[in-house]
Amino acid sequence: MKKEKVQERIIRVASDLFYRQGFNSTGINQIIAEADIAIGSLYNHFSSKNDLLLAYLIKEEIEWFNGFDVFSANISEIRKKILSLVDYRKKLQQSSEFAGCHFIKIISETGESSPAISDFVKQHKDKQKNMIREMVEQFAENHAHIDINLATENIFLLIEGAVVTSTIQKNTTSFDQIRKIIEAQLS
Repeated sequence: MKKEKVQERIIRVASDLFYRQGFNSTGINQIIAEADIAIGSLYNHFSSKNDLLLAYLIKEEIEWFNGFDVFSANISEIRKKILSLVDYRKKLQQSSEFAGCHFIKIISETGESSPAISDFVKQHKDKQKNMIREMVEQFAENHAHIDINLATENIFLLIEGAVVTSTIQKNTTSFDQIRKIIEAQLS
């Protein structure tokens, strides 16, 4: 088995702690202890806790988009691919035991205190919306009645709302409901 690099271990440990207990509740000393490193090792790789937070968000973004690519790789029909995004987000919620979206959790905790972090979260959500838009544009090529802007916004907001609702209620009912709404919109 390949030995984990120190920087990768720091990001892995910090990611787990930030997600489970929150950014503000996670101290540098806890990260150092759980990663089993010296304080100098941490600061050799990250100049601040915010730099480590940004590395965590970058890792999560890469995993999010790669995960959807793998999840939907065998789906060629665009309508089914759009609906698979609902299924993907549902799967993420179930696998995290309804812990919620990494990005929503961080922005709700840090707000605008770090422009680099808040900008990254906003850009991530914009990337998700752009991905939806691209799929809706493909779908609209054969369905002229579709309002691309409205469909994109509706799908994005429905999915984001389902994530929040399922986090609060600790179940997937909201995903089942929005899937029906999106199916109707794409008929």
